[in-house]
Amino acid sequence: MSLTGTAFFYVLIAATVLAMLATLFAWGAVRGPRPVRWLTRLVMIAICQFTAIAVVAVWINNSYGLYTDWNDLLGRDNGTQTAAMPGPPPGRAMFTRSANGLLETYVHGLHSKLSGQVLVWTPPQYDEPQYRNQHFPVIMLLHGVPGSPLSWLDLGMPGEFASLMASGRLKPAVVVMPVIDPGGIDTDCSDTPTRKNATWLAKDVPELIRTQFRVLPEAKAWGLVGYSTGGFCSVKLAMQYPSLFGSAAAMSPDSFAGDPQALADPVLRQQNSPITLAAKWPSVAIFLGTAAKDRFSPPSNLTALQAVAIPPTLVAEPLVLATGGHNTNTWLRLLPTELQWMSGHLDPPRVPTPPKKAPAPKPKPKPGPKQSLPSRP
Repeated sequence: MSLTGTAFFYVLIAATVLAMLATLFAWGAVRGPRPVRWLTRLVMIAICQFTAIAVVAVWINNSYGLYTDWNDLLGRDNGTQTAAMPGPPPGRAMFTRSANGLLETYVHGLHSKLSGQVLVWTPPQYDEPQYRNQHFPVIMLLHGVPGSPLSWLDLGMPGEFASLMASGRLKPAVVVMPVIDPGGIDTDCSDTPTRKNATWLAKDVPELIRTQFRVLPEAKAWGLVGYSTGGFCSVKLAMQYPSLFGSAAAMSPDSFAGDPQALADPVLRQQNSPITLAAKWPSVAIFLGTAAKDRFSPPSNLTALQAVAIPPTLVAEPLVLATGGHNTNTWLRLLPTELQWMSGHLDPPRVPTPPKKAPAPKPKPKPGPKQSLPSRP
């Protein structure tokens, strides 16, 4: 049974309930000497505690992606699984559909040579007859670290997105949730000499989506939304690849100066800092939000980027909540506003315009027969 599977989680919940009921009904029925009765009852309590803790532990693991399977949990992977199972390339990636409508695949990036999980949700309009010839904008959701694409389920995915689209506050869009740290190695979504995490997110994942789904190709149709480390990444990647992403929204982003634990090299860290990237004047629109008391993402971090941004880099006035911390409750409050802002910067679904054909070259006139000049008298 899979460590991260829904069946295993429900089995643990059932075991917890049964253990509690068994303890309740068997408590007074225990017979034997007093030490035996005490020991039996302690074992019953321990079983109840163990099953309850297991339920919480599995829930935390599924939410944050700490361990992917039993070998990973027991330390028996030794780095061999990723090498042995690189995943298929984008053109051959197979998606499986879950009960909540999410599509899941595991793919190997041809550019980064990294492999990872990608979740996709298509809006209801995607399968409606009147939209069958239309292509859709894309919203890429970037999770925090530790975390996984499944972490977005705790932030209202897909229910909140479907509700906003149904009310007209969010344009119909294909929503993509890739892992931002393939193999569990965090580089602040940056390329390093040994890991190409930025290439994975900016080239391999978009290539997968363009290959498998009806999506618009232009940068104005692609937006990034992230929280915590994913918030930092959404801003950084949009500024690094303005020809691919036209907008970015960040909730409680990590320090825009970069994380020394993710990028130990100070030169590399500075090169990937949004503060440094702002000097290149990338043509992108950015929206930032945090809570006033968030010590991991203080308002000063947001205003620092706003202060150095010069058009065509557009940084909207940051949204600062009066209460809240660096947690899911804060991001649930920020998300609807950030998505509505994002909707205003995305191209709507449309029938793609076929590329203009270059005019055929005019045929060169064939040279006529040579005429001799008349001789002078």
